[in-house]
Amino acid sequence: MHFSQRAQAIRPFLAMEFGKHAAALEAAGHRIIKLNIGEPDFGAPPAVLAELQRVVQHEALPYTGALGLDALREAIAGFYQSAHGVAVSPHRVVVTAGASAALLLVTAALVDPGDEVLVGDPSYPCNRQFLSGFGADVRLVPTDAAARFQLDLAAVQRHWSARTKGLMLATPSNPTGTSVPADELAAICDWARLHNAWRIVDEIYLNLSDADAQGRPAQTVLAADPEAIVINSFSKYFGMTGWRLGWAIVPDALVPVMERLAQNYYICASTPAQMAALACFTPASLAVCEARRQEFAARRALVLEGLAQAELPVPVQPDGAFYVYIDVSRTGLDAMRFCQQALDEAHVALTPGHDFGHCSAATHVRLSYAASREDLQEGLLRLQRFVSGLPR
Repeated sequence: MHFSQRAQAIRPFLAMEFGKHAAALEAAGHRIIKLNIGEPDFGAPPAVLAELQRVVQHEALPYTGALGLDALREAIAGFYQSAHGVAVSPHRVVVTAGASAALLLVTAALVDPGDEVLVGDPSYPCNRQFLSGFGADVRLVPTDAAARFQLDLAAVQRHWSARTKGLMLATPSNPTGTSVPADELAAICDWARLHNAWRIVDEIYLNLSDADAQGRPAQTVLAADPEAIVINSFSKYFGMTGWRLGWAIVPDALVPVMERLAQNYYICASTPAQMAALACFTPASLAVCEARRQEFAARRALVLEGLAQAELPVPVQPDGAFYVYIDVSRTGLDAMRFCQQALDEAHVALTPGHDFGHCSAATHVRLSYAASREDLQEGLLRLQRFVSGLPR
């Protein structure tokens, strides 16, 4: 059987590969501390679970429209107004089968073979895989700690070419948990817009960001660039990873294109998931999610202290999401070997930087603090012992 070049070019997602190895060790009787996957341990808010139980017992659950339930599109638009003070028309909201499906539709709509797209390095690997899958020439732009491991305007300008059709960035970022400052993000979008290039901004972790010095919530890119394309999800802030429900905010002209693509690619997002997700936007559910955001901040402080005790530096402290990007170069191991030995010897699962790009791949490791405090404390103790036992 002959496989497509597209299929042959895709590398394994190492976070999942280490998860498979962790599962094998668990099956052999070991207790594994899983800090490799970005999956909140809370689950959906209670009202959402109750609503799912109700709808599956009492509703016929037919297909919805390809763009999603009108009521859910309206609720998402209302969330941008209440949480961020930005008016978004429900018409521009596209409900999708997870953020991955939003990326699928957007890249299918915008990318032609050979189009150059700028993406920061490090960054979430699946984002660039969608771009490459539709023939884009993905240009990874190296970033460093001085730039918070994020694209900035100077880097965008240095790497821009006559072939550049668009850029994709994430704020806060996976794997680093760092955000692009609002004024820098606006400047990047202004530059791209002046050059008639599209802007995709992954805001999946936006509502898990720290408030600013005045206590105001982190701002969506739409406040500065209403025509930016935003990708978001119910997975992280609302804790609904396995529900596979996300959304995109797109310019008016893109809505009918997204609708046609969704009709043909997957018909619609899950009807019961959409119906239950309406309960995400009640005051009670939002209060639950805000309490969880604060819990993540407390876990981050615990993790940063534990890593310092293990002499594992974090070059840039995160300000959102639930990740830290650790420099392991002082251990004498590269990132892949560090993760392999930490799992085999300390039974702690992490993700090597090789998943996220090239420029810091060999020296950095991602830790997810989406796990419980008990697991984080145990995992940090194991890492401290593991690192202290390495030859100096």
